[in-house]
Amino acid sequence: MTTTSDLPETETIRLVDHLAGELARAGVTHMFGVGGANIEDLYDAVHRGGAVRGVVAKHEFSAVTMADGYARTSRRLGVVAATSGGGAMNLLPGLAEAYASRVPVLALVGQPPTGEEGRGAFQDTSGKAGSFDAREVFAPVSRFCARVDDPDSLTQLLPRAVAAAQADPRGPAVLLLPKDVQQARIQVPARGPAPAPGGPATASAARLDAAAVGAVSDALRNAGRVLVVAGEDVAAADARGELAELARRLGAWVAVTPDAKDVFDNRDPHFAGVAGVMGHANVEDCLRRADVCLLAGTRLPLLARGGLDRALAATDVVSLGPEPPFVAGTALQGNLRDALRAVTARLPSHPRPCPPHAGPVPRPVPGPLPQAPERTVSHARAVAAVEAALPEDAHVFVDAGNAGAGAIHLLPAPRHGRFVVAVGMGGMGYTFGAGIGAALATGRRTYVLAGDGSFFMHGMEVHTAVEYDAPVTFVIFNNNAHAMCALREEFLQGGVRSDDLFARTDLAAGVAAAFPSLEATGVTDAADLRTALLRSNAGGGPAFVAVACDPREIPPFLPFQSFTEASRTKESSDERGAVRVG
Repeated sequence: MTTTSDLPETETIRLVDHLAGELARAGVTHMFGVGGANIEDLYDAVHRGGAVRGVVAKHEFSAVTMADGYARTSRRLGVVAATSGGGAMNLLPGLAEAYASRVPVLALVGQPPTGEEGRGAFQDTSGKAGSFDAREVFAPVSRFCARVDDPDSLTQLLPRAVAAAQADPRGPAVLLLPKDVQQARIQVPARGPAPAPGGPATASAARLDAAAVGAVSDALRNAGRVLVVAGEDVAAADARGELAELARRLGAWVAVTPDAKDVFDNRDPHFAGVAGVMGHANVEDCLRRADVCLLAGTRLPLLARGGLDRALAATDVVSLGPEPPFVAGTALQGNLRDALRAVTARLPSHPRPCPPHAGPVPRPVPGPLPQAPERTVSHARAVAAVEAALPEDAHVFVDAGNAGAGAIHLLPAPRHGRFVVAVGMGGMGYTFGAGIGAALATGRRTYVLAGDGSFFMHGMEVHTAVEYDAPVTFVIFNNNAHAMCALREEFLQGGVRSDDLFARTDLAAGVAAAFPSLEATGVTDAADLRTALLRSNAGGGPAFVAVACDPREIPPFLPFQSFTEASRTKESSDERGAVRVG
């Protein structure tokens, strides 16, 4: 006979209190977002619960990138919360980046009360009475999207959303939460306080195909020379050790994709450089000499293979990872860490010597540089100053544009930190939020490297860094231009238009005036830059450094190099040899 004492204990609580508690139990420590009437109850629950810290951003795009940076550096689920209407719509570009870059993010999106749907509700996105349906908007940029119409359904929908975000291919999950549903009281199993945050969550891995394991292992074992091109999934799968051991056994050269500089020690003798349009010529040389090219944790998109297509076509390609590559080859699909271990186990344990190679020698500046304005710092000297000051356990977030291309090409990744580039959508301004999310997640000094164009888009997240005392050093390469656009105009359209060249702006003075507690410095000399960066390392909170740069400086970006080479030989910039991106 079942007695009352045999039944599991339950409690009746607000749905948002249950949600906040479940986030904490999943290891979430921070929830990023911007408040509003239709999400305020969740913020109230997070505040009352105390286990998850609510972080208020200046813009919902940056709130998503904070969750993205949090996830990439902690390997936990990133969480963002926003209200309905414009707030919800502002999430989309950030979620698109997380979708394309396979970053696990949970978006909790407020909606008007269910009783007002289809009746002219403010910010109605129910799909009723002529309003558009938010589910149809978020579905293309999410792995899972559901509207929680019934309060009791959250206990099933939340685990499904979290599982979808963390399963391969990883990406965003979206739950649409009407205000009255958030406020509803539901009956749930009684639980004690949320446990302390544990390690990163992992999804169960599917069994590897034995035939594919054998085919890839045989190809590598029989190859005389192997080039490995490693991608971002090595970091996401926490497989750096497995990658290094495989390279050691094969005596392989190891190149990395632009968004994965930190997955292999940049100072290791095996390191060949960065692959693709912002990469090193040595990678192509190694590829031409290789018998087999192994893709590990990358599908090799255009940014990572630009300039390499001909060499790839002449080389046998094998790949490891959860998704098939964009180039032809033998694919072993599945969990990358498991795949690396399975293949390595079939290789001889005695390591092969690594064949000689040139290493990641920087490309020469293509063509003669115009006379630089006085009191500016070249990208090469600025990046060298960053390298000299960068702590070995720091994280680096690199934004789009000329500044980003220079950093990817020239700056070695810190030995014990992330080096993140958002190439999924390549949106300008990503780094300001992402760097803050990373710094709050790990407590480590985090460098944001961005141009002034990116700063003008989302740089006011500096305010968020100040408010939360986040240890972020914002380094702004200020050339008073959308310089990459200006160079494209010069090379592709017959001349630079004035609309991408700006009047001079003193960013450091402006930021210093806006935030008196923030150490903001403007520099026109590489030595002063290094001094300012070392000073920021010694502090506990944020710092801001603006570096004066020349908009006419040509970055180490292969498309520009091919254009300038074509112009020197009197060829059109439309010649087939020019490498194109965008």
